[in-house]
Amino acid sequence: MNNKNLLAAALIAAIPFAASAQDATSNWTGTGEFGLAMARGNARSDNANGKLSFANEDGKWKHAFYIAALRNEGEVTGDFDGDGVVEDKMQLSANRYEIGASSALKMDEKNSWIAALRYENDDFAPYDYQATFSLGYGRTWIDTAATTLTTDIGPGYRRAKDTITGETIDGLIARGALAWTHKLSETASLYDNLLVESGSDNTFASNDFGISVAISEAFALKAGLEARHNTDVAPGIKSTDTLTKVNLVYSFK
Repeated sequence: MNNKNLLAAALIAAIPFAASAQDATSNWTGTGEFGLAMARGNARSDNANGKLSFANEDGKWKHAFYIAALRNEGEVTGDFDGDGVVEDKMQLSANRYEIGASSALKMDEKNSWIAALRYENDDFAPYDYQATFSLGYGRTWIDTAATTLTTDIGPGYRRAKDTITGETIDGLIARGALAWTHKLSETASLYDNLLVESGSDNTFASNDFGISVAISEAFALKAGLEARHNTDVAPGIKSTDTLTKVNLVYSFK
């Protein structure tokens, strides 16, 4: 098994340990969201994205984990086999999955110590994969019926593989995260989630901003814009990727 698969397996294996630390009387809650777009006619394209996330909280601990994926295929035209005949075929243009987990030990109602893991694999990014682990301090700044705002910051470690050179890079990082929600009405809420992982070789940042509108007790529609940025990229590779999405969300307890 190569290093990339070992890192992914280690992250997945860590999730049950987070779950086992929970009080037996507490319950997991979660959401699953999915979006699909298909175009046919003069051009063809298929796009799908989804995310599954779970959380569990009691008076002492808060645990969470998620898995997200994105895949896109578009029609391209060309002489692909060199026989002089122009053909149309579907070609992959986006293929990414990401797994993350965290555990927070509460010191009081506002402050906590947090351990976090994240692994992403992206076939069309400056880095073939990035895996990070961090320990940090978290604080809840706002927690009202209308608005919540939490942050965490701390040191960590990253291992990544450069897509162009194939070089594996590792080193210390500083990690910071922010999560904000605000209710506009009984059914509509704004949200924003920011993550920054900064090291001497690269700074990775992602921001997911959007609006969620409940259509029933279990279902909601979510529209958002996600941006992902790497500061250290090879010539010819864009440093920023964006994804505009409209997803159907199901909440379960």
